[in-house]
Order: sequence, then C-alpha cells, then structure tokens
Amino acid sequence: MDELSSTTGIVALAAVAAGALAVLLAITCLVKLRRVQAAQSTVLGGHAQRDLVAHAERLEGGFVDLREWVEDSLARLDQRAAAHDERIAGCVSHRGLVRYDAYGEMSGRQSASLALLDGLGSGVVVSAISHRDHARLYFKQIREGDSEIELSPEEQEAIQAALLAPRRQSSAASA
Repeated sequence: MDELSSTTGIVALAAVAAGALAVLLAITCLVKLRRVQAAQSTVLGGHAQRDLVAHAERLEGGFVDLREWVEDSLARLDQRAAAHDERIAGCVSHRGLVRYDAYGEMSGRQSASLALLDGLGSGVVVSAISHRDHARLYFKQIREGDSEIELSPEEQEAIQAALLAPRRQSSAASA
C-alpha cells in the first residue's frame, strides 16, 4: 500500500484510471459506430458501397430521370387530349327538333326539321315534309350556322334550338 501513496503509485493509478476511461470511451464509440453503420445500411439499401455521397448522387440521378419521365408522360397526355378535343369538336353535340304542319293542315304536326350540329355549329339539317299521300326528305349542309341553300323558317328554328340547347342545360344544371 505504501507504494500506491508514493508519486509513482499515484501516477500509476492515474494511468490505470485514464486507461479504463479510454477503454470505456472506445467501447461507447464502437457501439455508436455500429448504430451509425446500421442506420447507414438502412439508408443505402444494403448496397455494398457505403458512400453516402455516391448514394445521394444515385438518388439525384433517379429523381432527374423520374422528373423527365413525368414531363414526357404529361407532354404525351397533352397531345392525346388535344387530339381527343379535335375529334370531339367534330362530333354531333347539338341537336334541335321542330315539329310542324307543313301544309297548314290539322295532321298532328307530322312534318319535322332536325338539326344535328357539332361544336362549331356545322352539320346537317334534315327535314321530313309529310302530306296525306306523300312524304319528302330534304338534307341541307350547315357550316358554322349557315347554309348555302336557303333554309325554311322551321329549319332555322331547329338550328337555333340546337345551338341554344347546351346553354339551357348548363344554366339548369347550375341552378
């Protein structure tokens, strides 16, 4: 015991305490390093390479590729939507029917004019004129609401009914 109270003994005890503290610190650092490595392995996805910078570059490259793919997909969708809009504009989207007595008879309004128009107001007007002993059909082409052939008042009315019909529906739907 006398040897421990001497200067050499005190220095030896201090060295042993410092060594024990260093070993304890090393064990603590080793445990923390293992935790960091496990977390890094989780982030890296189990890749053999354990470089966070390289992993971040791979992620950035993946995001750039993904953004380009999304932008290309949106551009293709815009093209397809434009093509569909063109097709839809050419479809019959407005119709108007007017029934009437063509010869002023009381025949139950057996004559009719039917306007079938697209979104631009172009299409056809079909008129069926019925009489007791005969019936006639007339077809007139319509371009943007007008015809090269003179239209009867009933055909004009059918065109106006066709062009105004969606407005009535949209205002009734919003009410």
